[in-house]
Amino acid sequence: MGVLMSRKQQVEKVQKCSVVVSAFKEGLRDRPSAAPPSEDPLEAEDTPGEPEGAAPPKEEEEEKEEVQKEEDDKPCASTSQHASAQQREDCRINQEAWSRLRDGKGVEPEDLDRANQLTPPAFVRPKRDINDDQPLDIELGQREQPVNDEMCEICEVWTADDLFPCRICTRVFHDGCLREMGYLSAENVPEMRDAACSAPGWSCYYCDNVNLLLTEEEMYSLMETFKQCKIIPESCLVADEVLQYKHFVSKRLFEKDLSDEQEEEVLAQFSALDPEKKGQIEWSDFLYHESLGVLSKFRTENSLVRLLTAKERERARAVFLGLDQDKDGVITGGDVRRAQQSWFQKHSKESQSCNVSISHVGPISENSPASSSSEKSREKDDNRQVTWRQFVQESSLYILAARPNSPALHLRPLL
Repeated sequence: MGVLMSRKQQVEKVQKCSVVVSAFKEGLRDRPSAAPPSEDPLEAEDTPGEPEGAAPPKEEEEEKEEVQKEEDDKPCASTSQHASAQQREDCRINQEAWSRLRDGKGVEPEDLDRANQLTPPAFVRPKRDINDDQPLDIELGQREQPVNDEMCEICEVWTADDLFPCRICTRVFHDGCLREMGYLSAENVPEMRDAACSAPGWSCYYCDNVNLLLTEEEMYSLMETFKQCKIIPESCLVADEVLQYKHFVSKRLFEKDLSDEQEEEVLAQFSALDPEKKGQIEWSDFLYHESLGVLSKFRTENSLVRLLTAKERERARAVFLGLDQDKDGVITGGDVRRAQQSWFQKHSKESQSCNVSISHVGPISENSPASSSSEKSREKDDNRQVTWRQFVQESSLYILAARPNSPALHLRPLL
């Protein structure tokens, strides 16, 4: 009986538990379903009192302003980076130009295709010798008769009539080799051939560059002056830039500005350096002109005489002997001046003469008789007696200035 009662109690307990579970399930079915979760919590919650379409909170506005500011700053940053890159490129180009100037390579020919060209030689600047300022004995009656080389300076091949000689040194060249080196363009070949076969002749790429006559110290001094005057290498110069440069040099050397007469002389020099009247002068002409100025300031006449080649000395003999009509070994100062003036002129092919055409270009030295503006002093100078040695010493700067092929006159010739 006790066992039966126990089982009955267990059944009742199970029934009660079933009723409770059934009631719980029915309660869950009767409860309203919850709203699905929203992606944006702000949309799930309705802010009391805030109408539909109201402005976003302050934090969101600030975030949008920052994003917009960053987008606005992007073009400025891009422009700044482009300007910085352009400045670095300009600086690199400028440094390369200064390097070429220091190494004596002059202007890099941008219009030539250098992909298939030979490597130009590295020029070594000269050094002053201990006896550089001592007189050099050059005999008037002892003819030197220099002989040109037999083989091309570049390819070292002999081809007879196809070789073109330099009128200053004994080197000879093929026009094709000059093109391969980048020193001659195809359109300039006929002009070079005509000049090489004419009486004045043609200067090779080495002799044409008067700047190569400067030592390392002299070149450094010239480059420093260019840098202080903000002169950009390998660029053309207008009249105002040349005047500004000359004013700076005058203040540096003489501690005073140029006078009105000196400014007029600078403008006359500018006009002589601009034969085609473009309103600007080429970098090579300006560089050679200033290089001659350095030579005239830092070198003695004896030192300049030592720079002359055998061909130049031989031509100087021909000029002197042509002026010495009575054959007494003496000419007048007027003869010297006329000879120096003749070197400024670019003779036509019909009037070329080996006796007087040492060159078609040349400078007027400040200490030269040809630069005197006084008629009285000029007349006195014209009557003085000049020996062969004096003639060579006074003419050496003019002869060196005659080397470039440029048609520009380094200084205005005085009639």
